Amino acid sequence: MSTPPLAKNLGRSDSAKASLPLRRREAANLVPQTRLGGPIPWVIAIMIALVVVAAAGGLALSNLANNARADLSGAVTVQIVEADADLRAQKAADAATLLIAQDNVSTVRVVPEDELGEMLEPWLGDGAGSQDIPIPALIDVQLSSASRPEQIAQLQATLDAAVQGTRVDAQSDWLQPVYSALSALQYLALALIGLLAFACAAAVWLASRSAFANHRDTVEIIHLLGGTDAQVTRIFQRSVVRDAAFGGFVGLVLGALAVWLLGRQFAALDSGMVAGGGLDWSDWAIIAAIPLAGIALALLTGRITILMALRRML
Repeated sequence: MSTPPLAKNLGRSDSAKASLPLRRREAANLVPQTRLGGPIPWVIAIMIALVVVAAAGGLALSNLANNARADLSGAVTVQIVEADADLRAQKAADAATLLIAQDNVSTVRVVPEDELGEMLEPWLGDGAGSQDIPIPALIDVQLSSASRPEQIAQLQATLDAAVQGTRVDAQSDWLQPVYSALSALQYLALALIGLLAFACAAAVWLASRSAFANHRDTVEIIHLLGGTDAQVTRIFQRSVVRDAAFGGFVGLVLGALAVWLLGRQFAALDSGMVAGGGLDWSDWAIIAAIPLAGIALALLTGRITILMALRRML
């Protein structure tokens, strides 16, 4: 190990000058500052990139669920089960007339049989358009407000009194399993962010301990020259902040690039529901703040690590 800076100056005759309180710049010059050396900046960059991807995924899932709930909050589907095609069409017309007269109904649309056949063709094949398979008539109903169980029950009772073989369902109920799955994925993204934050703090803790151990003799000399624990802590904090800032910037760029590529892949699906999971400016502001949170976490971890190491020296 080479002689620490200023250790050679301890033999000077001007001992009074050495006993004076050490200035901040002089203390900082005693500990060699590496230029982004070691793997820590790159480890932080990888972790920040993963956090950016996880956070973007969680925010997109949240937007997707919220938009789906908003779009389907007042959507209701009425099914009319009838084997006879002519009678089924007549019941659908009667039900539509009855529904549009309700105060809490804004729009009513009877879905054409051709459109139903196209929707069912991937599952039923050519039989979806034949008369051999009776397909229930469907009526799309949009309520003036979010659907509630009592409203669905009231519509069901109204239709049962005039049209036999009807079934009223809130479209949001069909997607309840999807909402549960989206919520589970959001919690998974939060757990992943927490684990990555813990791993980042652990990496900074190990790096700070190693740096302090390598310069322990120099730290003792700083104390002999009148340096304080606060000065020593600031010296090591400066290195931690520099590494974290570099890693945070690189990680943000890599993570944003990955999010952009994934967004292009999902946009190619041309699905209305997937389109509701886009990120707006507030989401990107949250993502842009992730490196700042990483720097703050690294700074706090490094400070605590160095202060604990200094106390053990006493």
